[in-house]
Amino acid sequence: MVEGLLILSCLIPALHFADGTASPILASGLFTFNVGLLLLVRFHRAKRPTDRRVAYLLVVTMWLVMPLFGTLPFLSTGVLHTFADALFESTSGITSTGATVFSAVEWLPSSILLWRSMTQWFGGFGIVLLVLALVPSLGINKYSLYTAEASGADNTGKQATSMTATVRQTLGIYLLLTAVFVVALWKNGMHVWDAVNITFTNISSGGFSIYNNSLERLTHTQQYIVALAMLLSGINFAMLYNFFTFHWDRLQNKLEQFFFYISIYLVAAIFVVFALRFNMGFDWGDSLRCGIVQTISVLTTTGSLAADTQNWWVPITFLFVVLSLCGGMAGSTTGGLKAMRVLILIRNVRKILRDKLHPQAVNPVRLNRKPVAPSIITNVMVIFLVYAIAIFLGIMLLMLSGINATESIGAVIACITGYGPGLGLSGGFGCYAGFTVAAKLICSFLMVLGRLECLTVIILFFPSFWRR
Repeated sequence: MVEGLLILSCLIPALHFADGTASPILASGLFTFNVGLLLLVRFHRAKRPTDRRVAYLLVVTMWLVMPLFGTLPFLSTGVLHTFADALFESTSGITSTGATVFSAVEWLPSSILLWRSMTQWFGGFGIVLLVLALVPSLGINKYSLYTAEASGADNTGKQATSMTATVRQTLGIYLLLTAVFVVALWKNGMHVWDAVNITFTNISSGGFSIYNNSLERLTHTQQYIVALAMLLSGINFAMLYNFFTFHWDRLQNKLEQFFFYISIYLVAAIFVVFALRFNMGFDWGDSLRCGIVQTISVLTTTGSLAADTQNWWVPITFLFVVLSLCGGMAGSTTGGLKAMRVLILIRNVRKILRDKLHPQAVNPVRLNRKPVAPSIITNVMVIFLVYAIAIFLGIMLLMLSGINATESIGAVIACITGYGPGLGLSGGFGCYAGFTVAAKLICSFLMVLGRLECLTVIILFFPSFWRR
């Protein structure tokens, strides 16, 4: 029902700009809303199961069903003609990935541009988190739903009783940042329509654009504003809430993760700036701007482009792949493994090496000066392993579907991390239109897999999950 209302909101630009899409948008929105209404009427008195497995099943089902109905605006308006293309675009939007099948977006109707931006905006926050923030009672374990979707959230030690309040505080910060950056871009010379769309897609770490050349058309000041939006979107939203409400004593348990995130960005940005200046011949102004904006776009897996990176120096491209795998802080809108997990992995490696040298010493893995529980370390190692296996299998499947090795590697990493642009024809200002139908469906699945951080989806494939 909520998705139907969001589709119907696209009637505003359709009618304002008279782009001829009002009727199909109205039909798509009403159909989606009425399907939800029928389900509500039919099942609102049904018994709510309390089994934790239902939470996993419900979350995965929502993330599969939402993109299906999200295809309706694309198909009904005729901007896309095949279900595979529409599903790819819809899934990319709702998972805030940013990969696209459109080679040129500027010819798209205004209603479709807003729909693409809106899918990334509410998908970046999280479908289930949005439901938890708005619906007072679901009749099911809310904490199970929260952890099933937000497995990357820094929720170790979080109490179920404070979960709803945390989600609502997070939504408040999300709305506030959205409003602030819309106004900031508008005050710096951008049309309010463009400001809304660009803010929606960058505050959500999405990366869709209303321009064929992404951020390149923006003024330098506007690009720096968008870079700040991306930087903040990569920070834990609970941390932002505590900072803006002056609860600075509550920031201690996330400071190490924050400093690690900022340190990665600074080191990478400095490398990119100097590489652009001395290896590629950019002047200092362009080197600073492109290095600052593009590095934060990659680290936060946003995928917005300050320039066509397709022909940049190969070491920069490799660095970008590594950064997209890392991602921002846990509890942010970014994809990837998350900085917290990478930090725990690094410190666990250091612990193992120290144990080799001093087998009798006690060397616990510490985070924020506190020992990390062995169960958390195990969980991080498992997610890292599952990510590696998923990437390997995804690359193999794409190559079997007819995609060359370079593009397969780029596409799989771009889709599972949520970055968007790949390598080859799908990199830079390119798109995924040339991929086979099978490859697009595989990439669509990888987007959902990466958005739910693998384990929530994979657990459904275990036979024991379905046993009574």
